[in-house]
Amino acid sequence: MGPSAIIAVRHGESEANLAHRQAGSAPLVYERGDHEVTLTELGRTQAGALGRHLAAIPAAQAPEQVWCSPYLRALDTWKIAQEAWGAAPLPVTVDERLRDQEAGAFARLNLAAIRERHPAELARREAEGAYAYRPPGGESLTDVVARLRGFLGDLRERAAGRRVLVVAHDSVVLGLRHVIAGGPDDEPSAVLRFAPVLNASVSWWRGGGAGFELVHFNDVAHLTS
Repeated sequence: MGPSAIIAVRHGESEANLAHRQAGSAPLVYERGDHEVTLTELGRTQAGALGRHLAAIPAAQAPEQVWCSPYLRALDTWKIAQEAWGAAPLPVTVDERLRDQEAGAFARLNLAAIRERHPAELARREAEGAYAYRPPGGESLTDVVARLRGFLGDLRERAAGRRVLVVAHDSVVLGLRHVIAGGPDDEPSAVLRFAPVLNASVSWWRGGGAGFELVHFNDVAHLTS
């Protein structure tokens, strides 16, 4: 049967997002590890706006369960959103399969720093494509999709008939779109054209019959209303 709805949210703006944006096209070596990065003040504001958006959803359509990435920026997004929502706390499951795509040796580098320090790797990335490229010690988006297939398989039993909120990362939301749509893994452009997934955006699928219907994707209207 599976969930009756899947609502996927990217975390609010993180400290790393801000550092990368400020660096622009200049090389950046970001010193904090992926698991340490939390939200900026803007990210906290975005998380609060997300919570108020959830509060405005009719009770019959609102999430009943939360599945969250183990990374601090996702956990903090949900904590702030829950407080702003004001509803009774929902059951939360932290699932490692919802972590961000692992960049391995390049975890602390932006694209300009990779180009400067590892030009051969950047050439390999461009040759293989962003979907298939796996950095040294890291993951490709194909790898993320593989773990999300298992995650969605488990949801069929553990969240059957329930409305599920997933709080995670851009790679996870893109991967979910790919898996839910049933696209073959040899058609990467089918999902990459929907990037980037924006901070605190909401993507919603309605369950029914044999699959899911996409209601909206990468929606940020609640951040400006």
